[in-house]
Amino acid sequence: MLVEALTCAGVGIVLAVLGVITWKKQEVKFLHSYHHSNVKKEDIPEYTKLMGIGQIVIGAGLCITGALTMFSTSKLVWAPFIAALIIGMAVMSVGQKKYNGSWFSLK
Repeated sequence: MLVEALTCAGVGIVLAVLGVITWKKQEVKFLHSYHHSNVKKEDIPEYTKLMGIGQIVIGAGLCITGALTMFSTSKLVWAPFIAALIIGMAVMSVGQKKYNGSWFSLK
């Protein structure tokens, strides 16, 4: 239980920190090059904001799940992560579609 909680929380924190850096410092280097290959330079601030927020939401969901695993062995503790994953991926998908054209735009 403790290992699962620490692993979830640790990965969640790393993902959330990467999301903050992606958003606030407008760092696209944490994303695959094909994910931002068609993003115009002037769109990078809004693009990195959406991608960073998506990462933060997913990371927060993992942290919450990690905390909940300390109190329960039920598989329902994974519900916050699943919800956060869906929401985070939806936010990131909006950014991908709007600024890159799709998830896998190749030049």
